[in-house]
Amino acid sequence: MNETVRDSRVQGEILIDTESIFRMDLSAVRRRIGMVFQKSRPFQMSIFANVAFGLRIDGHRSRAALRDAVELALRRAALWYEVKDKLYQSAHELSGGQIQRLSIARCLAVNPEVLLLDEPCSDLDPIATGKIEDLIFTLRESCTVVLVTHNMQQARRVADYTGFFLPGRLIEFDTTTMIFKNPVNKETQDYIHVPLRAG
Repeated sequence: MNETVRDSRVQGEILIDTESIFRMDLSAVRRRIGMVFQKSRPFQMSIFANVAFGLRIDGHRSRAALRDAVELALRRAALWYEVKDKLYQSAHELSGGQIQRLSIARCLAVNPEVLLLDEPCSDLDPIATGKIEDLIFTLRESCTVVLVTHNMQQARRVADYTGFFLPGRLIEFDTTTMIFKNPVNKETQDYIHVPLRAG
């Protein structure tokens, strides 16, 4: 998204396999990396059209293939059974948790290698949060899931690895078990062991 921010600059590298995303064609990056924002907003179109959006941009035109891909993406996002009878209704009629899963389905439709989730549960109730967390467990079998969260309990529940950041700096990175049970860095220790820290 850097190209949309005037005077932005990039430091360091982000690699997919061994290839820098800053040297890739922009459309290739967007095809390989899916992004779900903290406050997802569906497009002003039907549920079906939301999920099919990326496929259509990629040139998929066959109605049968689109139908199959949309169904598969909605199934993978654990949303199919809730919306299968209203695919052509406005996506804006969905609940907050359903909208988050719709946004995930829209990403999954193009089979990304990496799925970035930015605080996907911040505005959701515990039931919707549980569905998203269950979904993360399922998705990590088919793509790399990178989750940004301030909720330490959630990180502990769903992450294989955890990176602890303080403004602009990576403080520590290790397995989630090591970060929470035996962090090396004092800043990490202080943050994790604050009594009764809220998520």
